[in-house]
Amino acid sequence: MTLLNYWHYITFGVIFLLFIGGVISALRQKNPKIRYSMLFSVVLINAFLAVFSIVVVDKYTKKVELSKLKNKRILSIEKIVYTGIVKNVGKFPIGKVVLEIKLVNKGHATGNVKGGNFYKASGFFEFFSGGFNKLKYKPQTIVKEFVVARNLKPGHAKAFRVYFDYPPYFRSVSQFTKIKADTSI
Repeated sequence: MTLLNYWHYITFGVIFLLFIGGVISALRQKNPKIRYSMLFSVVLINAFLAVFSIVVVDKYTKKVELSKLKNKRILSIEKIVYTGIVKNVGKFPIGKVVLEIKLVNKGHATGNVKGGNFYKASGFFEFFSGGFNKLKYKPQTIVKEFVVARNLKPGHAKAFRVYFDYPPYFRSVSQFTKIKADTSI
């Protein structure tokens, strides 16, 4: 399945025409120093435009929707389970759908922040202390990404279930989820 649609090809065609025009105008220059610098600039600018156009076209043509998202904490094995449904609401197929889950512990979410939550020893003293500081440090924010669907056709939906370890020291947790259509394979 290709991840490119006709909008990609149209933008690539326009960028190719700009590239040809830039090369022709560079080759018409009499001074070789100017000619080489123009060729380098034309190649660099058109490469940037090609990469940028892929991101922009994907953002506006590949749309995914998240629904029926539920979570359940399994205390016996210290895991949390997220279930839900992703649906391609756009007109083009999506290569990969990525779900990002961010858990933030109580102190950061409610404003009850203490200096110990942010401080992590590093540098000169960490070299000599070995692993002592690593045992004390407990991250207050956890971000996980999961691929929940591949090759999702327009109008189709897919149910998913993801598991990951839940930190036992988290208390009142704020949860943030984000869904995105990823352009990579």
